[in-house]
Amino acid sequence: MSDVKSNMQAAVADGQPRAISGIEAMRGVGSAQAKGFWADAWDRVVARIGAKMALAWISVIAFFAVFAPVIANAHPLLRTNTATGAWDSPLWTNLTSVDLALLCAGIFALPWIFLPQKIAVKFGVAQRSTRLGLLLLLAIQAGATIIAAGGVSAWSRDQEAALWILSLAKMSSFPLISSLILGIVFAGVAVVAGSGTRSRGSTRLFLIALAAVIAVSASSARWTERLVNFDVYDEQQASGECTFIYAPIPFSPDFGRSDLYVLEPFTNIGEALPELKERGIGSRTMILGSDALGKDVLAQMLWACRLSISIGLLSTGIAVIIGVTLGALMGYFGGWVDLVLYRVVEIFMAIPVLFLLIVAAAVLPRNTYVMMAIIGCVSWTGAARFTRAEFYKLRKQDFVQGAQAAGLPLRSVLFRHMLPNGVTPVLVDASFAVAAAIIAEATLSYLGLGPDGQASWGKLLSSATGTTGTFVWWLAIFPGFAIFFTVLSYNMLGEAMRDAIDPKLRKAAH
Repeated sequence: MSDVKSNMQAAVADGQPRAISGIEAMRGVGSAQAKGFWADAWDRVVARIGAKMALAWISVIAFFAVFAPVIANAHPLLRTNTATGAWDSPLWTNLTSVDLALLCAGIFALPWIFLPQKIAVKFGVAQRSTRLGLLLLLAIQAGATIIAAGGVSAWSRDQEAALWILSLAKMSSFPLISSLILGIVFAGVAVVAGSGTRSRGSTRLFLIALAAVIAVSASSARWTERLVNFDVYDEQQASGECTFIYAPIPFSPDFGRSDLYVLEPFTNIGEALPELKERGIGSRTMILGSDALGKDVLAQMLWACRLSISIGLLSTGIAVIIGVTLGALMGYFGGWVDLVLYRVVEIFMAIPVLFLLIVAAAVLPRNTYVMMAIIGCVSWTGAARFTRAEFYKLRKQDFVQGAQAAGLPLRSVLFRHMLPNGVTPVLVDASFAVAAAIIAEATLSYLGLGPDGQASWGKLLSSATGTTGTFVWWLAIFPGFAIFFTVLSYNMLGEAMRDAIDPKLRKAAH
């Protein structure tokens, strides 16, 4: 074997191909390592021009969803006192815990996914799929910590809450202690959930601890919402008290003035309103115009990317979890379990989803997380049916019967052995489900049932005629095209995944 290796090295050094014997060919000398199923499928997906365009558009939406607070913000990026020279950053001070967590995730995600192979092997995360799985685990852990901390914060400020929580809320250390407890709890859950991954234990524990530190720090530092007064910056600049450096787009989605009512795209505020020409705001230009409340359309468009992509992905995740769980039970057990649960599926399929969404959105609190839960809880039937069909085919396979004979628990048989072999159609359906969730969110926002205080493409679209009484073309075209291209991108990506995974469709294409 050493002679074979030395001959191969000599041939490589000379830059000349060398003939190999049949025995060497049987040993695998000179053969390239075969790609895995998912790696090969992904290469087939990105080989299509439509999928490339879809991924490019989705990447742009994801970029603005993460970095919108530092791109479009009416708070100054830097404020300098002209008398003392002291400076601060109102933009940084007014970032929420979600903003801080997303910025950290956006900075960390790409280098982590495309980590060089030598470094990845050193840290025990050689496979990209392993790194993606860890990234998803960390995102769920940090997101759950921040959401739970926000719930505790709102509860502690409610005057009708229990006396003990109101008394605890008066402590100066209450935000840090509460966030720390929640961070430890969800970090423990992440440790248990991540124990089955193929990553090195020390690397996984370090990343979970890092995510917990970021989530706890962001939650405790931004425990309560700050009161916002954008006019104070204009007054300080007009009096010469301070100088300011603003973000590239010096508008926030909640910054509006009644005198900036329905300005056309590329309107300079100083030219449209001469009385503001000498003030700081007079030098600004509204690139995509303003709406009926005097709010900048471009800032709302960029911030709405966050709502659209978060609701699309998280609500689909909820739907997939519910659908896969019920579908696995139906397909594995069959009989009366399948009969009862499939009747539940048919009931949800018989109810028009739009009407169910409207009723639920009208009754339940109108915030982003509730809307995610609403859309996810009414759109799981597709995942359940696909999983049921796959598990029906797999339950008599030898590897399933072997797992049963080995005495493995039901959870292990269903989700560690059967699910990886039957999840393919569910993943394809999930791409189409994301597009459907985005349309559902836009529809509810268009009808005025979307989250309060959140920029939304559907809400902008509804103000094209509903508020002003006349047709405002820029309020119809820009959000309309954003919805259209985003939904089209997810559909094109789902179609490419379906063609790449299904061997019959791939054979027909050739």
